[in-house]
Amino acid sequence: QVQLVESGGGLVQAGGSLRLSCAASGSIFFDNVMGWYRQAPGQQRELVAAITSTGRTNYGDPVQGRFTISRDGAKNTVFLQMNSLKPEDTAIYYCHLRFLRANYWGQGTQVTVSS
Repeated sequence: QVQLVESGGGLVQAGGSLRLSCAASGSIFFDNVMGWYRQAPGQQRELVAAITSTGRTNYGDPVQGRFTISRDGAKNTVFLQMNSLKPEDTAIYYCHLRFLRANYWGQGTQVTVSS
């Protein structure tokens, strides 16, 4: 059984930084994609950033140039460094893992950016 455990959310002032972590455990295929999605109240869940097992990255337009995704492949852990945070970044951030057409989600971690 695959499990994703997130950490690192919290409250920060606009312009500040936070770092999210997500550790995946269980039977995980070596060819996979890990990433982060977010969902604000009343809005659809959207892609924040994703990274393949070979290190290829993809970012949502709102976070380009401010957020950086990375991973420790040996530990199936993904990180999201969030800089220059804005109030509109406030959301629940969900860790995501996909392989062999299966999708797995973490429980979510709240990120709140005050103005």
